[in-house]
Amino acid sequence: MPSRPTLAWALYDWANSAFATVVIAGFFPVFFAQFWAKNLTDAESTQWLGYTSSAASLLLVLSAPVLGALADQLGAKKRFLLGFTLVGVLATAALYWLAAGHWQAALLLYLAGLLGFFGSNIFNDALITDIAAPGDYERASSLAYALGYLGGGLLFAVNVVMVLAPATFGFADEAAAVRTAFLGVALWWAIFALPLTLLVPESQGQGRGSLGAAVRGAFRELAGTFRQIRRLPNTFLFLLAYWFYIDGVDTIIFMAVKYGLDLGFASSSLMVALLITQFVGFPAALVFGRLGAHFGPKAAILAAIGVYALVVLAATQMTRVEHFYALAASIGLVQGGIQALSRALFAGLIPAGQTAELFGFYNMVGKFAAVLGPFLVGTTAVLAGDPRLSLLPVLLLFLFGAALLWRVDVAGGRLDAAAASDWGSTGAS
Repeated sequence: MPSRPTLAWALYDWANSAFATVVIAGFFPVFFAQFWAKNLTDAESTQWLGYTSSAASLLLVLSAPVLGALADQLGAKKRFLLGFTLVGVLATAALYWLAAGHWQAALLLYLAGLLGFFGSNIFNDALITDIAAPGDYERASSLAYALGYLGGGLLFAVNVVMVLAPATFGFADEAAAVRTAFLGVALWWAIFALPLTLLVPESQGQGRGSLGAAVRGAFRELAGTFRQIRRLPNTFLFLLAYWFYIDGVDTIIFMAVKYGLDLGFASSSLMVALLITQFVGFPAALVFGRLGAHFGPKAAILAAIGVYALVVLAATQMTRVEHFYALAASIGLVQGGIQALSRALFAGLIPAGQTAELFGFYNMVGKFAAVLGPFLVGTTAVLAGDPRLSLLPVLLLFLFGAALLWRVDVAGGRLDAAAASDWGSTGAS
């Protein structure tokens, strides 16, 4: 059984995955176009939605390492996490009161929600070293992702039923049901973040007496981290591998619904596929945690990349919605596992005392990676003239990532990270 701090930490994934599933993947893109931006053309609404998502990623890319270093200096990972959580919760709740036609305000609130979601993940990831021993990273991380899939999937299922039958729940129309779903996400996120607040411990910072001293120390630490990563070749190689293969994972997450629409599948069928991924992902993430603990996270990640490669190849032959369901189930088998074990593997390759800062880099790599894949998919779709071929460039991302990951010496990387931790504690004494 997981400890109380581990379970409380894992419940944060249950809390904020509601935003990822209900808002990002589920309702906001469609509701934005049909309700808030109904006076814009489809191309214009898509354009502005894309700009907003890109802006959120860019802001996190630029700020994540600095914020992480500052949190390490102050011993403030939980405070930063809860601050970003508050921003995300308030922005999501505010969507409930936003009237039709106010597309600019909707985008600003969506931007704030994205920043709250992605920003909180930096510090939640970093807390893994405070709630688990190195040998337990895989299981703790997989438990969190499993709970995230289950929690997000349960709330999304309820919301889908609300939207399909609004009168049954006392709503005037579908729009009222969707707006209430946004308010429900905010409440869900806030309530299930409380266990982390109360039960998760946090290691002490580096004793900076003032905010100004902490900021100066954070920038010095950031410069030192660039140099340190260069002295940790396996950590650097893993980050490079992660950049490629997680770009493939994120591209499939972001583009799957659009891919299905381009093939002519009904939006209701795509919602069913998303639910399949969520509920298959719950037990699969737990299984992957055990596989990672038994065979090592590197081997399990490579196996997951192999499944993704087969999914991409199969997608080029897809003609029926049943095929889409089968691929959704296949993705559910590995999506949570590859994300959870990547977090666990990286946690074992970094020195103690710099977890928030280095997970800032980790999240920066993930967000920066999300730019290349969608661009390749969109370009290929235009050039090839066949949506079935648009995912083929993603196969290259998975192959490059697997080739680089294969070269990572996990045992050597862990020894190097331990030595760097010893050096840092000696130098600080």
